[in-house]
Amino acid sequence: MSTPPQPSRQTRLSVLAVCSLSVLIVQIDATGINLALPSIARELNASTGQLQWVIDAYLVVLAALMIFSGSLGDRIGRRKVLMLGLSIFGIGSALCSLATGPLMLVAMRALQAVGGSMLAPVALSIIGNTFTDKRERAQAIGMWGAVMGIGMAMGPIVGGTLVDAVDWRAVFWINLPIVALALLLVHKVVPESKGDDAGRMDVRGQLLVVAALGSLTFAIIEGGERGFDAAPVWVAGVLALLTGAWFVWTEKRVDNPLLDLKFFRSLPFSLATVIALLAFFAYAGFLFISTLYLQNVRGLNPLHAGFATLPLALSNALLAPLSGWLVGRMGTRLPMLVAGGLVAASALMLIQLADDTPLAWFLGASMLMGAGLGMINTPITNTAVAGMPLSHAGVAGATASTARQLGQSLGVAVLGSMLNTGMQNKQPFIEAAHAGWWVLLAVALVIVALAAATPAQKS
Repeated sequence: MSTPPQPSRQTRLSVLAVCSLSVLIVQIDATGINLALPSIARELNASTGQLQWVIDAYLVVLAALMIFSGSLGDRIGRRKVLMLGLSIFGIGSALCSLATGPLMLVAMRALQAVGGSMLAPVALSIIGNTFTDKRERAQAIGMWGAVMGIGMAMGPIVGGTLVDAVDWRAVFWINLPIVALALLLVHKVVPESKGDDAGRMDVRGQLLVVAALGSLTFAIIEGGERGFDAAPVWVAGVLALLTGAWFVWTEKRVDNPLLDLKFFRSLPFSLATVIALLAFFAYAGFLFISTLYLQNVRGLNPLHAGFATLPLALSNALLAPLSGWLVGRMGTRLPMLVAGGLVAASALMLIQLADDTPLAWFLGASMLMGAGLGMINTPITNTAVAGMPLSHAGVAGATASTARQLGQSLGVAVLGSMLNTGMQNKQPFIEAAHAGWWVLLAVALVIVALAAATPAQKS
């Protein structure tokens, strides 16, 4: 398939705006729910483990289906899949607001994620095919990453405001008018596009990914809830290892793999994927613990706790466009190095938290974490898309997005389980959270090391 001529600048910017709106609602929802967790726990009588599942049911399904959704968009039409994803996400949001117990809420969050999995990778592939100039594409991806980062950072503010003013269910109600607007704009603005070489879908690979990620998350979360010596936890851990190994074995042998392992022969692509996983592990683990800390320890109401994340949102918004500018002119290494350093500085501040630490200290750590997230998005995404053929932009972009979501799900599972284990051992919240902050520091140092090993690619 020949590359079509580049659309006019106005058309390109319109497509960018619509695709950004489509992922904005997903990111606001993914993080906004954190501020509703204490209210959900009280109304639905949910345990800490069940609260982890409210977050991770969404993130695990999102991670498990993103590559499949990106590939589906390449095959049957990206606009078509984008509109389908928005519709399912809207239906899932409505059903989440009707939940009468934690299990129903977890199930509907998973349905929401089925739709959400179709939005980020497909929107990214549409942007990659719309902006064919490499430097302009890097800048467009920078703006897209900024919107995604702003959505993630603004989610707690929006969620806290809605929970305080209305109810935790309003966190899901707000999605409905935005979904309706996005559907209308996608239909009017976004042209249909497909990739080359459509083949059979790798159904077995997709099922193995779901089994591997689901069992791994179960083992981590339930280990914190039941103890890591519990039989179901061991069984889930073994199942995760077996299905993960079977997935790798399968992908090496099928004609149209869900995840083309040849992508990972590219050192920059491989390193950027791992860095994405680690950076979002740090961010999601930080956000999960912090929102509980602000309300349960500092005694803030949801509205004030939401606004306490404002430094994170602002630093993210300011640094994301700068990151896109740096990638376009200096390559991907420098922004990733800076991002790792910022996350490390945040972790060092969090390690110093005590019962009498001023709130301003926590806000400073939050600002550094947001800045690190803002710096990391564009180099990760640009590396994934720029080195691949346009016909595979959906799968390549989805791989980077999957790494983000997998990192988030593991961050909530691991740090949440460490917190849960500490509190079950009668440790105060601050002390129970302390081990998690040390994990964040270790993760940040690994990011710095991997970024230093990444070739300084330019767009």
